[in-house]
Amino acid sequence: MSHQPPTNADDLVADVDFPAAQRSPEFQELRKTHRGFVFPLAVVFLVWYLLYVVLAMYVPQLFAIQVVGNVNLGVILGLLQFVTTFAITGAYVSFANRKLDPKATAIRERLEPTLGTTTGGVHGQEN
Repeated sequence: MSHQPPTNADDLVADVDFPAAQRSPEFQELRKTHRGFVFPLAVVFLVWYLLYVVLAMYVPQLFAIQVVGNVNLGVILGLLQFVTTFAITGAYVSFANRKLDPKATAIRERLEPTLGTTTGGVHGQEN
C-alpha cells in the first residue's frame, strides 16, 4: 500500500507535530516578538484607563473644568479613551503586518506539507 499525500486541511493538521512546532526556535522568536509588543502596550492602556476611572471617582472637580464652551476635561479624556483604542489597534495591525506575519508565514510554510496540484489543494485552491 502506498502512502497518499494529504488531500484536505484535516489531513494536513493531523500530520503536524504541534508540541514540537511550539518548541522550535522560530516559534519561540514569534512568541517573544508578539509578547514584547502586546504586553507593554496592554499595561500602558490599562494604567491609562484605570487612571481615568480613579480620577473620575476621586477628583471629579478636575473633570468639571470647562475647556471649550460646554465641553469639559472629562468629556475630552473620555473621548481620548476611544482614540487610544483605535491608535493601539492601528499600531498592532501595522506591527503584525511588518513583524509577526512574515515569521508566522515562514513557520506555517515549513509545517504544511506540499500538496500536489492534481489534488486540488487545500480548500479547492491550486498550489
